[in-house]
Amino acid sequence: MKKHFFALGVLTFLTLSPLQAQQGKQWTLRQCIDHALANNISLQQQELQRQQQEIRLSTARNRRLPSLNASAGQNFSFGRGLTMDNTYTNTSTQSTSFSLGTDIPLFTGFEIPNSIAQSQLDLKAATEDLAKARNSMSVNVAQAYMQVLYSREIQGVAQSQVAIDSQQVARMKALVDNGKASAAQLSAQQASLSQSLLTLTQAENNLRLNRLTLTQLLELPSPEGFDVAAPDGELSTEQLLPQPDDIFAQAMQTRPEVKAEQYRLEGTEKSIKIAQSGHYPQLSLNAGLGSNYYKTNGMRAESFGAQLRHNFNQYVGLSLSIPIFNRFSTRNSVRSARAYRTAQQLQLDDTKKQLYKEIQQAYYNAVNAQEKFRATRAAVQSANDAFTLMTAKYENGKANITEFNESKNQLMKAESDRVQAQYEYLYSLKLLDFYRGQPF
Repeated sequence: MKKHFFALGVLTFLTLSPLQAQQGKQWTLRQCIDHALANNISLQQQELQRQQQEIRLSTARNRRLPSLNASAGQNFSFGRGLTMDNTYTNTSTQSTSFSLGTDIPLFTGFEIPNSIAQSQLDLKAATEDLAKARNSMSVNVAQAYMQVLYSREIQGVAQSQVAIDSQQVARMKALVDNGKASAAQLSAQQASLSQSLLTLTQAENNLRLNRLTLTQLLELPSPEGFDVAAPDGELSTEQLLPQPDDIFAQAMQTRPEVKAEQYRLEGTEKSIKIAQSGHYPQLSLNAGLGSNYYKTNGMRAESFGAQLRHNFNQYVGLSLSIPIFNRFSTRNSVRSARAYRTAQQLQLDDTKKQLYKEIQQAYYNAVNAQEKFRATRAAVQSANDAFTLMTAKYENGKANITEFNESKNQLMKAESDRVQAQYEYLYSLKLLDFYRGQPF
């Protein structure tokens, strides 16, 4: 067993060394996730949506400020018109006016403060939506990362099979040269080597495609020279897995999708109050100043500056609007807001249920992966022992090449199953921790 694992380790090292020299370093999972979060275009678009919500909040807050408007006008009249002496004559007149006015909302039925509160909640929800998108990206990167590790180890397993068949071809050639084996036996052994080389080629192609998938998630221009670092330490099959209910209780405090829906539910309460503001009177303060210039053709008039000084005026006033009947528009707006609150409560409940289902699925996947990893490790041990005995029998002429290849293929399958189970188990553990609020 040690001999075969040593050969596998040497071949894996020889395969990875040129790539490491080309790249200079291997990317860890944390580095991959951080790079994806910083460069992924979909996340940047999500960030822009959050920034738009910040602008909406600023707009809601600014509604408390007074408005200020300036205006200027120039009019020309032809025919019968009013003169400065307050008489009518058939002549052309012209007038120039300037004004500056402001309007300050004093009471809007609590609509403005509730709009601000709702915008604040919408911003929090948008922030949590961004966090959810970042979480989804982290999960996708972790899956692709594990797939690269898996396919790389499968490549190593295939290389070990090539090494074994190459040794047997060399041994068989020596036997043929010494007249102790036939050319047919050598051809059969070479055919086995060719099949192992085909398997290796397929494994290398899968590795390249999986690297491409990961680099595309990272927004890297090319997968050339890219490689990932294997996790440190050994996986324990005796690890006690946290229960789904415990994970769910922790997830309820940290998962952004739940927080986002909770903020939106709180926002619907503000929407109801905004709709109800239509029942209240609206009070505003308005003030302004202005002046004008008037000229009748053919008649003497004061100068432009003198008229502006003499006609200068100011005003200040209050405006009160009392709703009496608006065709039930306000009543229906309140009904609609309450219906939306009910829909949002259902959305929150559904989000929680979906989260619990995901946690349950992740938990049982972890249980299954743990059992599978434990079983495949034992299977590898048995298959390796069997192959060691079969190799000795084959080299001593007590077994044919068919039996040898069957034993070799069983070892390869056992190794492949173990590698698959190993990374399924590792990913399942990381995913459970992720639901508990721990980063990958």
